[in-house]
Amino acid sequence: MEEQKANVRAVERALDILLCFTDATDLGLSEISSRLSLHKSTVHRLLATLENKGFLIRDVETEKYRLGFRIWELSANLTHNDDPATMLLPEMERLRDLVEETISLYVRDGMERIRIQAVQSKQPIRRVAPIGARMPLTVGASSKVLVAYADAAVARELLDDPDWPDFVSRESYVEQLEQIRQQGFATSVEERELGTAAVAAPIFNRNGQLVASIAASGPSNRLTQEKMRQYAPFIKEAAYRMGKMMK
Repeated sequence: MEEQKANVRAVERALDILLCFTDATDLGLSEISSRLSLHKSTVHRLLATLENKGFLIRDVETEKYRLGFRIWELSANLTHNDDPATMLLPEMERLRDLVEETISLYVRDGMERIRIQAVQSKQPIRRVAPIGARMPLTVGASSKVLVAYADAAVARELLDDPDWPDFVSRESYVEQLEQIRQQGFATSVEERELGTAAVAAPIFNRNGQLVASIAASGPSNRLTQEKMRQYAPFIKEAAYRMGKMMK
């Protein structure tokens, strides 16, 4: 009985920690401990568990925590108007109708990206984009966007990864990141899947923070480099409007 009570108390405290982020973006160990009137050692253990499960992310430089992208995965089943994946849906549909290709919304989670929303193309032959799919950051237009505009430490960690794919040149990847920062968008052709291409742009919130990447993808024989350059301004404009909707 005592063990059951202890387990329930641990769950309640873990949920209380998550609830601390309802009115704050980043919180440190001391701040959370003070808010909940709990010993730091107790909070530290719970934070480690929540971080390990992906519900929290710790900034290695500031030692502060923020909500992790496991929350985004859970939110795939939400239908509330303030859910970003739902809130941005009208803009994604508008962009889909403009470029006539599948539109996907991605966020970075560690060394991966997650598709948290997608609007399928109406074309008979189209790219099908399942929500919740995880992909590496080494290939793909959205991956390169999420790395190009992230902290420099993200790119360093990625480039130092011993599992870096042999078919991707590190030197070329770094050059592409710089080009993306200059032009404001990224393209990819058959980098992750044969016969597919994509063009993506970053979404910054009202505070100028990178929050996601928006991409149009389709068959590479239709979504040519010329077409992607033609669509890039539309995607960047849509990304700008989306960013203005996000805190």
